[in-house]
Amino acid sequence: MDIQIITREGEPEYAVLPWAQYQALLKAAGINEAPSRPAAAPLATTQDPILPGLDQLRSLREGKGIAIEALARTVGISPSYLAMIESGERLPDAAIRRSLAWELTVPGWRDES
Repeated sequence: MDIQIITREGEPEYAVLPWAQYQALLKAAGINEAPSRPAAAPLATTQDPILPGLDQLRSLREGKGIAIEALARTVGISPSYLAMIESGERLPDAAIRRSLAWELTVPGWRDES
């Protein structure tokens, strides 16, 4: 299996695997129904609508004194991939945004999908 483990504080938090392997696991567990898609949630209105964007990721990380290697390891991605996210070359998926938000205490990124 091609599984990516995302850890937080040294403990496994998420396991990411290809969709076909996930479906095979469901079938092996005797779960035959397809997972329902959650309804699209309306965008939350906040008191402070100005939230830092991913373009500010590098300055947020550096402002907290976190090395790119340390943040990447904690989030469960490679330092080179994190560098591509910071430079705008790549957009992270929702799970990576949630992990980055957690580590950098940026609540707005947790709600984006």
